[in-house]
Amino acid sequence: MSEANGALGGELDTISARLTDPDPHARQVALTELWDELDDTAVEPLLGALEDPDPVVRRLAVELLEELGEARAIPGLIERLRDDDATVQDAARAALREFRGEAAASALIAAIGHQDPGVRASVIIGLRELKDARATRPLISALGDVDASVRREAVITLGYLRSSDAVEALRERLRDGDESVRRVAVGALSFFAGPALLEDFLGSLRDADWQVRREAAIVLGRCALSAAVPGLRAALTDPYWQVQKVALEALGKLRALAALPDLLERLGHSNSDLRKAAALALGELRAPRAVSALNALAGDPDVEVRKAAARALEAIGRSPDLSHEEN
Repeated sequence: MSEANGALGGELDTISARLTDPDPHARQVALTELWDELDDTAVEPLLGALEDPDPVVRRLAVELLEELGEARAIPGLIERLRDDDATVQDAARAALREFRGEAAASALIAAIGHQDPGVRASVIIGLRELKDARATRPLISALGDVDASVRREAVITLGYLRSSDAVEALRERLRDGDESVRRVAVGALSFFAGPALLEDFLGSLRDADWQVRREAAIVLGRCALSAAVPGLRAALTDPYWQVQKVALEALGKLRALAALPDLLERLGHSNSDLRKAAALALGELRAPRAVSALNALAGDPDVEVRKAAARALEAIGRSPDLSHEEN
């Protein structure tokens, strides 16, 4: 061992010894000083500090282990997800999202079966950025979890993986008893959007929850499938204006000329967001028949609607008629 390494080891031993000091403040100071001496030899004393009776010490230990990024620390951090101090729990969640590499993925995958649903959900979130294909089968199994938060996070993480092996299991989640799971399932399946999933998305467009319907309308706008147009036109009568707005946008993206009468009608809607969305959709359609109605919006009380009408007219190839503007 070199003289420098020996000095470093001696300093680390001193700091580690101070972690047993009966004074919690002294233990906190020892961990603070450890930032300057941090290397992989610190893992074991830090794992011990995760069990410290003082929550500040536990939180500092979590943050130091996150900085080290050693996968062998993951099981200890996972147990801190059940800590009785919320700041320690939050630190552990944040730490688990920062680990990288195959060893880290293996440790997180192994924890998907943890007995605590909060832990299961958190480790699934931690797997998200790793995009390790080995997680696919355990995550598919987690779609049947009794806890809705676990199912929801599993759906989202499978969306990150974009594995075609998960498509059928994700389709089943479109009928989940929890609306938040159904909503994220629509989003996850959007990565596989195509004719084979059209009926699934149209079914979600009729879901009991408005946020699921809105998500389905967004996805259908991306599909570029003309067969989605009737369903989107029907969504223009949805009781939630947020769904109607996205349906208008989707019809514009699909350049659905069949919806021209619907779009023209919405230019007179009492909701300015819907008037604006209809105007922009008409610009996407490039329909000369809309010019007169769009020019009439030059006198609209909402400046954003007026701007949308002007943009639509430019897209159609016409200049706005400014004679409608108020002086």
